[in-house]
Amino acid sequence: MNSPLESKIPVKNLTIPLERDRFLRTLIHELAGTLQDVVGLEETSGFISVVGQNMGKHIDQDYKAALKVSRLTPEQVGEVLVDLKKRIQGDFYIIEQTDEKIVLGNNACPFGDKVIDRPAMCMMTSNVFGSIAADNLGYAKVELQETIAMGASGCRVVIYLQPTAEAQASQGREYFKGENDW
Repeated sequence: MNSPLESKIPVKNLTIPLERDRFLRTLIHELAGTLQDVVGLEETSGFISVVGQNMGKHIDQDYKAALKVSRLTPEQVGEVLVDLKKRIQGDFYIIEQTDEKIVLGNNACPFGDKVIDRPAMCMMTSNVFGSIAADNLGYAKVELQETIAMGASGCRVVIYLQPTAEAQASQGREYFKGENDW
């Protein structure tokens, strides 16, 4: 019989749920949780917003380069938002798209179960979507109407493309294209 401190199983053969994707999602989950506990939800959302905005700019440039365009059309913005989330294992889809807004649904968060009780992590989605839409169309306001992080079975995200009365009345975060970016 093995002693409690000795095992004949080689460590490399152990079944441990640890690989890069799970590790990184857990890291972000713990970081967001620690920030929420230390500085609060609003400040944490602000920190994650900055990261999301920078990510959005990089992702936007990648799509424009691949499409060989200098600016995305409103239709392309909708397609890009869905595609980028699918590439990172989200399940976003277009519910409605007009000249004034894009309404997206989602059945699976790219962060998986690590987003539960971490609503600040949703600022990544808000800022990536908002920065891509605003950088290409001049304006965006992103409203996270329902999120998995807050216990919903899926997400409902509205990206307003124009500052309409409906957009102004919504609870969301506004994004604008920088004047030197045109």
